[in-house]
Amino acid sequence: MTNFAAVLPPADSDMAVQVLRDPYNFDFLTLSHSVQERELERGLLLHLRDLLLELGRGFAFVGSQVSLPVGDQTFYLDLLFYHVRLHCYFVIELKTGEFKPEYAGKLNFYLAAVDGIMKTDRDDPTIGLLLCESQDEAVVEYSFKNLQSPIGVSTYTVTRELPTALEEEVPSVQDLNSPWCKWLNSRRADIVV
Repeated sequence: MTNFAAVLPPADSDMAVQVLRDPYNFDFLTLSHSVQERELERGLLLHLRDLLLELGRGFAFVGSQVSLPVGDQTFYLDLLFYHVRLHCYFVIELKTGEFKPEYAGKLNFYLAAVDGIMKTDRDDPTIGLLLCESQDEAVVEYSFKNLQSPIGVSTYTVTRELPTALEEEVPSVQDLNSPWCKWLNSRRADIVV
């Protein structure tokens, strides 16, 4: 869900909507059930290539925990990208759990700061994306109602750790490194097709 149609010119709004998807599939991550935002961010950075493929064409990675000095304080962006087709910065805020209205206000502040500090005359307005595990569309709609910055909310899916019952059925790393498995794999390598 976005407010792009209300705050961006029609051509930019259409292109920005096409860039986003819902949900994003982060199955290249394996996370525990009680994942923290920093753990999610670290996992995405370790799999940056997979993240860029999931985001789609046009995204260029600028940095993580990018500092924004505002007044006497410094704020940090979870992930900062530049979109080469939209010609704008793209701030991604990662949240575990369900979307909360205060997330929109925080991201709106970040977008204003990026526009004031980093954006040049050649760049279009910065776009923000909140990635949450779930969202209530009515709550998102009211949270965006009077915001003038282009913001979207999407959900993400991740592979969670294997359930205990299934974990017992799947061979462990130690099992796969056993002499028997090594011998079996070496025999397979000898077979010529």
